Amino acid sequence: MHMAVDVHTRPAPDTDLGLPRMFGNYLLLERIGRGGMAELFLAQPSNELGATRRVVVKQMLPEHSSDPMFIRALITEAKLAAGLSHHNIVRVLDLGREDDRLYIAMEYVEGFDLNQLLGKLSRNHIPLPLEFALFVAREVLAALAYAHRAVDPGGTPLGVVHRDVSPANVLISLEGEIRLCDFGIARAFAPDNTREQAGNDVADVLFAALAGKAWYMSPEHARGQDVDARSDLFAAGVLLWELCAGRRMYKSSDATWFDPDRLTAIPELPDRGLPDAPRLQAILRRALAVDPATRYQSALEMLEELENYALSTQLMASELRFGQFLMQHFGAVVAEQRRARELAVESALQGWTSSFPAVSFNAARAARIRDRTRSHKLEGPNGQSRKTPKVAGVGRASSQNARGVQLRRASRRALAFASGSALLALLVLVYWLTR
Repeated sequence: MHMAVDVHTRPAPDTDLGLPRMFGNYLLLERIGRGGMAELFLAQPSNELGATRRVVVKQMLPEHSSDPMFIRALITEAKLAAGLSHHNIVRVLDLGREDDRLYIAMEYVEGFDLNQLLGKLSRNHIPLPLEFALFVAREVLAALAYAHRAVDPGGTPLGVVHRDVSPANVLISLEGEIRLCDFGIARAFAPDNTREQAGNDVADVLFAALAGKAWYMSPEHARGQDVDARSDLFAAGVLLWELCAGRRMYKSSDATWFDPDRLTAIPELPDRGLPDAPRLQAILRRALAVDPATRYQSALEMLEELENYALSTQLMASELRFGQFLMQHFGAVVAEQRRARELAVESALQGWTSSFPAVSFNAARAARIRDRTRSHKLEGPNGQSRKTPKVAGVGRASSQNARGVQLRRASRRALAFASGSALLALLVLVYWLTR
């Protein structure tokens, strides 16, 4: 599954990107998404033990990787996200810079984002059962409840606010797992990163509108006011409304949604014969209140009320049952896509390694680093470049010493193995004699 990007576009063929190729500690295998701010790649991390776990590398575009304000905002938000560890949150594994490109490495989740899932269901005329709609909303709220209460090692609240709870950032695996990704990253991606001076999120409105996510912004967020955890709950309320109604809450042509002063009434749920519909509508009405003070004051509070509704109406679904629903309708298609992807990656890797017949994955990386190091000259005390002095015989002596060290290590390992084998044989003999 690709992670959410800002504005979805069709990825270019991998042949145009020189894939697979090394990028820092990662072998980029396939581009799986591209937006106005970043490219996303399925990648394999370099590992001395030969592990082949796949990750997603989110590579920021060059024009943003050189923006000091963007860099500062991204690092701050990514560090906060990296400190979150919860089964409903996509883990941030790494943050760094390589070849003048900022990147974030994240957990890879195979499946769909919520946008893709709802689109597949609609195209195939498959209704989403209410129990699974409630399940998705409850899992998103569980992620928010954890993140909003997160504290640093000293017990000080981190003040995490997602700021972009939308279908593209809700990832769903074929096993029925629900993961929320990109915590706080929307703040860094906003066109104006001078948050210390501005103290508001006016720029987020324009960014969200371009990204097609403005429909999930809370009224205070749209007004450019400071936001807190209750803004995320408004977005979660929009998600819940759409999951229960089976359609968007607002039409894309509804210009009033972009009006910061909008006070439009929250539409009632369509009549779909939902059990205890007035109670569900009351939950939505409170989550979607214009005034944050009259909303749920915490994700945990909203989660408890939604779970009580699911229990009372016997609509309490599980991850296992949701996974079975997904496998029943999409398992064969995803399995075929997985086989095609693995064959393409394997073919690309064979072509890549054939260029280095005697070089392993990690050895190739080491050679690349060594070549880069050799290209740099040493600098003298005045900043002037100077060549490394050569001393006769040093290279040969160093090589002989290295071989001697290797021989001594091999001898010690052989002796230790022989001693261990003899001890084991002696223990077996004593055991049989004393029976």
